Amino acid sequence: MGEEKEVENPSTLLQTPKPFIEIICKSSAKVRRFAVGTEARFALQLINRKLDSGIPLALYIEADKEGEEPISFGHNAVLVDYGDGWKLQTVIDDDEAGLGKEIGERPTNKQLPNVIGTDGLQRLTSGSERNISYLYLGRILLVLIFIIVFAVILTLGLENLPRLILFVTSSM
Repeated sequence: MGEEKEVENPSTLLQTPKPFIEIICKSSAKVRRFAVGTEARFALQLINRKLDSGIPLALYIEADKEGEEPISFGHNAVLVDYGDGWKLQTVIDDDEAGLGKEIGERPTNKQLPNVIGTDGLQRLTSGSERNISYLYLGRILLVLIFIIVFAVILTLGLENLPRLILFVTSSM
């Protein structure tokens, strides 16, 4: 009995993988090319760096295909081409895409006010959000006054120390 072998389409045998990956930037509608094996973080940095002001920044990269659930790439993920019908594209946040904002205003990154670092210490992420209240300024002023009073008392004590030593030695 003869076995039937499935004959592959010669056109698929001739196709070689592309030496690059194309990513469609939704913000600028431009196609950017990257080498195979590029990390998503690096691609995002380059894409966002080339955007003009007023254009929303890309948040992450995803692979999209009509009728399929999109595949999101994390920052450390290596970009992969999934084949026919799949396209890599950037994702932008609709809130940051300029909806309800002035035209030409560059979106700001949303940051948490306190972030715990890898060493377990809590840090303030943005220095521009520091609030200096009158109570804080009053406490600083009070500490400065206490330091000055302490310095005056110490100075007077050291100036009169020889008199105190003479008084104690003469009374013995």
